[in-house]
Amino acid sequence: MQEVFKDFSTGGLLKIGNELLLETYRKPKQAGIYIFIRTTTQKASLEVDGVPYTISEDSLLALTPVQFFRYTEGSELVVYQFNREFYCIKDHDQEVSCAGLLFFGNAHIPVIDLGEKEQRKFDTLHEVFVDELETEDTIQAEMLRMLMARFMIMSTRLLKAKEGFSNESNDVKVDLLRGFNLLVETHYRTEHSVSFYADKLFKSSKTLSNTFSKFNTTPLQIIHERIILEAKRLLIYTDKTTKEIAYEIGFDDASHLSRLFKKQTQQSPSDFKKQLKK
Repeated sequence: MQEVFKDFSTGGLLKIGNELLLETYRKPKQAGIYIFIRTTTQKASLEVDGVPYTISEDSLLALTPVQFFRYTEGSELVVYQFNREFYCIKDHDQEVSCAGLLFFGNAHIPVIDLGEKEQRKFDTLHEVFVDELETEDTIQAEMLRMLMARFMIMSTRLLKAKEGFSNESNDVKVDLLRGFNLLVETHYRTEHSVSFYADKLFKSSKTLSNTFSKFNTTPLQIIHERIILEAKRLLIYTDKTTKEIAYEIGFDDASHLSRLFKKQTQQSPSDFKKQLKK
């Protein structure tokens, strides 16, 4: 089953289907679009940014356009794919509050376990999606965007609960963390200092550190993790040298990247690259 919606006025694209939508990712490549993969009765195996994952039954994961993705195996999957023109995560963040958490949140992919109650909710929403895709009229595009917003709100709420962010008193802190993550995603190639991001958020570096300690991380750790993630992507999927990669992600001297890389991974970039060929 595969349903496709195209908004020719905006270039918006939405695809809903099963594992067949993932066949083009049998070889690793950049996702290029936003992807939700929901497992039902079977596990799924995949690789994101060179890291293999086995996703258990009744789970949901989200991928961004910038992540490198390879689909290995899985059946009875429910897959949603959409581009920025269909729904811009950053432009609609006030509606769904997922930027910097569900998407562009950290160096890892968010995987959400679904209980029976949540499974029923997503099943119902999926039926509405399919019904709306078969209803062609002047408000179809807006209806589908509203349904996707609903999908992302449900997913973000579950992720917040999983990460312990669902306490109402944490809302301001979570929004600060999301804002920081989103800024890092935008500027990590050129800005590596906490003070830059603190200024952008109208906070002191100390305030950020105190706030993020509640989430068992630090502002500098988030910056470094994003830098190292990009370095790994470039080492895995390109033939660029360490010097070229260092320059691309904002280091004037390749030795600075090498030291940070080894501190974070216990390997030098060259050793990491050699390991991939084994």
